[in-house]
Amino acid sequence: MVEKADDMPRASGKKTNRIDDAACPFCRLPAERIVAANEAAVAVRDRFPVTKLHTLIIPRRHVGSYFDLTGEEVLACHRLLSRMRSQILSQDDCVGGFNVGINDGSDAGQTIWHCHFHLIPRRPGDVVNARGGVRHVIPGKGCYRVD
Repeated sequence: MVEKADDMPRASGKKTNRIDDAACPFCRLPAERIVAANEAAVAVRDRFPVTKLHTLIIPRRHVGSYFDLTGEEVLACHRLLSRMRSQILSQDDCVGGFNVGINDGSDAGQTIWHCHFHLIPRRPGDVVNARGGVRHVIPGKGCYRVD
């Protein structure tokens, strides 16, 4: 059953306007965009990459929230994340780390209402100070003092 846009709950439990799977760009991916796949997920390069080789891991089933994935889907996504990490490391020996992120809900910045994981390769010097990593999604929260 496809839920109507107004019936889909946000991460907070409130309802919001969301597109359904008929209009979902991740439900209509052309085969040539897919760089890897397994039984429950596909990997594609991000069309608006934060860094070179920025990759998205997308569950095959149309589901808006990470928290609505089945255990099997979570494991399949994790296996594909790990596989893509290895592939990226073999393609670019400058990669020294990764950010892995999910925007879940409009208040978290989600704009495509199909769950997806961002695998963002990081390289030395790609920002002045990488300390704090994903904490920088809220300005001023990335740099914190440790006593």
